[in-house]
Amino acid sequence: MFRIAFVTAAALAFATPALAFEIEFTWDGLKLCTSGNPNTVANPRFVLTDVPEGTKFIRFKLVDTNVRDFNHGGGVVAYTGQDVIEPGAFKYKSPCPPDGVHKYEWTATAQSKKSGGKLGTAKAARNYPE
Repeated sequence: MFRIAFVTAAALAFATPALAFEIEFTWDGLKLCTSGNPNTVANPRFVLTDVPEGTKFIRFKLVDTNVRDFNHGGGVVAYTGQDVIEPGAFKYKSPCPPDGVHKYEWTATAQSKKSGGKLGTAKAARNYPE
């Protein structure tokens, strides 16, 4: 006995992987700091890809993966469909490792409201100094 399976377009939609929310950044223009005393600076330029539908805000946070207990801060930016978050959208404490190169990771959380409603997360990391 043979069975014939019919697959609807809706069923195929569930089988298609969702696009991944991604961010990219560089340290371009950041004043060199290796004293262990970070400067308060404007955010780097972020390039956004595949921001989740329904996003109204994006929360950015920087972590030194070598020293996780130091709060570099970040900021929340209103999202209106832009592909780029330009420098000056918020201020944070710059990377400033006193003992060589550290790896720093930005996390961007897409939110449906300013204080929650998480829709997706993207991460990007770079060494500093490069």
